[in-house]
Amino acid sequence: MPDYIPRLLDNYNSKIKTELSNVLGISNIMRVPKLLKISINIGFGQARLNENQLKAAVQELSNIAGQKAVITKSKKAISNFKIRENDPVGIKVTLRSIKMYEFLDRFISIASPRIRDFRGLSSNGFDGRGNYNFGITEQIIFPEIDYDKVKRVSGMNITVVTSANTDHEAYKLLLAFGLPIKESKKLEKNNDK
Repeated sequence: MPDYIPRLLDNYNSKIKTELSNVLGISNIMRVPKLLKISINIGFGQARLNENQLKAAVQELSNIAGQKAVITKSKKAISNFKIRENDPVGIKVTLRSIKMYEFLDRFISIASPRIRDFRGLSSNGFDGRGNYNFGITEQIIFPEIDYDKVKRVSGMNITVVTSANTDHEAYKLLLAFGLPIKESKKLEKNNDK
């Protein structure tokens, strides 16, 4: 077990867990929702045509995540999109444990304030099973990216997977962490019925 504990994980164990159990009315502390993993994806449809941009995008995503990103390949050919089987179509990285908390902390405190005209993340990104999806239009909001070396501005999809059973529980968990999600009257009410 490493000596280093990320700030958000320490905050979760010391404050958020007990607050959530009171707010959500959960008596068993082991049943309180927690973060399981964060998945970051970049779609890159023109990857076959420009291999240098693909390598640069893999390096950028690896720098952002703090972990090596992998190239995703198409499973079957789609002639309308001019994609052959096993063509590179995207890049992904899945973060767990310490790297997950570090990424979330950097996104909340550094990257999200740098988003242009930012008014909060949409509350419509919950999938009904306690997971949250949101998109970013530019990777240059992250401080790890050198703006002068960016060859292609690309967006990314970020999925936060939680152990919550409902969207209400996941919403409360992510708000407790400080993720800037817009207020939602629908998610404020507990709709477990």
